[in-house]
Amino acid sequence: MKKIGMVGIGMMGHGIATNLLKHGHALALLEHSGNQPLDALKAAGAVSFTSAAELAARSEVVILVLTGSPQVEAVLTGPHGVLAGLKPGSVVIDCSTAIPASTIRMAQAVKAAGSGMLDAPMTRTPKEAAEGRLNLLVGGDADLFAALRPVLACFAENITHVGAVGAGHSMKLLHNYVSLGSVALLAEAAACAQRNGVAPEIFVDVLAKGGGGGTALERLKPYLLSGDSTGLRFSISNACKDLTYYNTMAGDAGAELAIAASVLSTLEGALARAAPGALLPELASLLAGSKA
Repeated sequence: MKKIGMVGIGMMGHGIATNLLKHGHALALLEHSGNQPLDALKAAGAVSFTSAAELAARSEVVILVLTGSPQVEAVLTGPHGVLAGLKPGSVVIDCSTAIPASTIRMAQAVKAAGSGMLDAPMTRTPKEAAEGRLNLLVGGDADLFAALRPVLACFAENITHVGAVGAGHSMKLLHNYVSLGSVALLAEAAACAQRNGVAPEIFVDVLAKGGGGGTALERLKPYLLSGDSTGLRFSISNACKDLTYYNTMAGDAGAELAIAASVLSTLEGALARAAPGALLPELASLLAGSKA
């Protein structure tokens, strides 16, 4: 059993924390305004800290589940941050979605502090997080990965070692570009279908039986048929952030990004018209109403 500290108890982090406790690990949490309610976790034995440095000082493993690279950098290197208290020989596991170049810099800072780092971003949803069935894409030293795999297995069903540190975040951005880009394409097509008098049930049925079928359509389907956006609980603002990160990564690598830039432009335009917190399935309605 490990002494584990967690920073970021949002919808995904809460499920991760729950499963770490179920497997008997000693868990510490950072008090933060962005957390989900901590009552159930504390009742199950978790303790909380108001300082990331103090949390790191009592932990063998520190898991970050944060919004993006700026938040990760601030939590690690800011005043009273994780690196201020991290004990040599500890491990930082970053489950956030982040820009690979930032991840590599943070890994170097962690190494300079005498510890190791894995980037282990997730796919799937809060439902699978609560069930302990996430997918993890892990970058880092192979021996360190092997040593920490039992901890990762507490909350993940499929764990893939992608390569060196930073490779996990690279693969996550590739995955999100394809998955979110597919949803954006379908949403734009659904908006066009509406304007051309094609019924939503016909649109969905024909695509599902042909080349348009798949996970993206299944997640969008409840909204197209009944206005239920909970099939994909991912906000348009988060999609914009992830596509911005992907475009940054592709630009850093000198890769083609014409399609990615167009997807990002579509999402940014929708975000400017969307209500705060609008979920990605609502993109179909926003695009249908984008022209007179």
